[in-house]
Amino acid sequence: MIKLDHKLLAQLGLGQLSTETKDSLLKHLYDKLELNVGTVIASQLSEQQLSQFEALIDDHKQAEALEWLQANYPDYKQVVEQQLELLKKELKASAKQIIESEKSL
Repeated sequence: MIKLDHKLLAQLGLGQLSTETKDSLLKHLYDKLELNVGTVIASQLSEQQLSQFEALIDDHKQAEALEWLQANYPDYKQVVEQQLELLKKELKASAKQIIESEKSL
């Protein structure tokens, strides 16, 4: 199970950030992960599949949307893991810049 928390940020060299900055960064990470995963999956679904999935999301049926993904896109978890690893690498590479940016505020 994926955990986006302060512990993850510490592992990426961002443990010294303020709680407010960490929380903001985690929200950004979650949003970016969701967008990236959605982009990969959407590019591989048929128009009909995409419409079915979007209908569940539009109706705020998150549990059903996840079940639909697991049934219709078996590689869903692998895509999430791959995209998270890419984002973690980006964050780790930018850690010094992020810390310096916070210090200059």
